[in-house]
Amino acid sequence: MPDNTLPELSAKAAPNSAYDLARERLIVALDVPSDEKALDLADRLADQCRWFKVGLELYIEAGPSIVEKLVSRGHSVFLDLKLHDIPNTVAGAVRSASRLGAKMLTVHASGGPAMLTAAREALADVANPPELLAVTVLTSMDRHQLEAVGHSRTPEEQVTHFAKMGIEAGFRGFVCSALEVANLRALTGANGVLVVPGIRPSQSNSADQKRVATPTEALHQGASYLVVGRPITSASDPAIAAEAILREIADALAIAPGY
Repeated sequence: MPDNTLPELSAKAAPNSAYDLARERLIVALDVPSDEKALDLADRLADQCRWFKVGLELYIEAGPSIVEKLVSRGHSVFLDLKLHDIPNTVAGAVRSASRLGAKMLTVHASGGPAMLTAAREALADVANPPELLAVTVLTSMDRHQLEAVGHSRTPEEQVTHFAKMGIEAGFRGFVCSALEVANLRALTGANGVLVVPGIRPSQSNSADQKRVATPTEALHQGASYLVVGRPITSASDPAIAAEAILREIADALAIAPGY
């Protein structure tokens, strides 16, 4: 079985380690339509990046084997499936996904307390289980979008509500935007695992994301991991783009290591 233990993220462990730590903080989103393109990107970025995200597009196209292929190459995988169904179905899906070797796996907090509890309990007897993360509010959603689906709270209030529900269900890991990460860090404390998508380098196009931030902003607010997709994967040279982001992360960590 793969060792799914998350790496120690403390930047205080060794001098001159900010760049190495940056490589442990950056997750590249492989939102591409085939395993060939995903593996090609992973190979091109292998010298810079250790973490890769497999989301719905790639997982549905390539199947579970894409996770196993990335793990076999020595990469850490964030399996972002945002599972959301009745508790029994989600529990079964979590158990199945846990056998693939991913280090992190997402479920949707909007599935409710019973679903979250079932997901957590499904891993009780699993060796080296992935870290379960509860997705709070998608970074593509603003207040108008929340109101359209019947939520009267602001995005910040809704994220906090979901996080408290997740903590009560035994979760320590959450996905949220950088705009809410400081509030969640206050709730989870130092042991919380906070994964922040919607990361855009300075002067980058925010595309369809509504609640975005730079790497520096997200880290200084308390993010554990940063998810970056198109600014790297759509670049003319993904390795150069990744290197620039890693340098920005390293500079931010050197000033304020954070979490």
